[in-house]
Amino acid sequence: MGFNMWLMKGYFDTISYSLEESAMIDGATHFQSFIHIILPLARPILAVIFILQFIGTYSDFILASILLSSKENYTLAVGLRLFITGQYTTRWGMFATASIIGALPIMMIFLLLQNQLVSGLTRGGVKE
Repeated sequence: MGFNMWLMKGYFDTISYSLEESAMIDGATHFQSFIHIILPLARPILAVIFILQFIGTYSDFILASILLSSKENYTLAVGLRLFITGQYTTRWGMFATASIIGALPIMMIFLLLQNQLVSGLTRGGVKE
């Protein structure tokens, strides 16, 4: 959470204050200028934070292995541990297959948000 706030602060510092000032000159309130000007410009960092939070929660191991007791509620990382902690055998093939299948949701989210990540490069140019 702290890292995400640090990322957001750094990104918001790069957005020119003159955009907000020009919106206020046109009659917008602080809230309206934030919603209609600043927030659309911040969509790339919000997409990055969403991806980082999703990956962190999706692959959580330590907290999930302590708190979750039933196999139905395991996260991906805790469930993958079952493949390599057999009593007499280690199923590396099953582990690799499950790892690839488990990476598919993360790749799908990245592909869906890729447009948002790239849009920050071309939006909001201000001539000063």
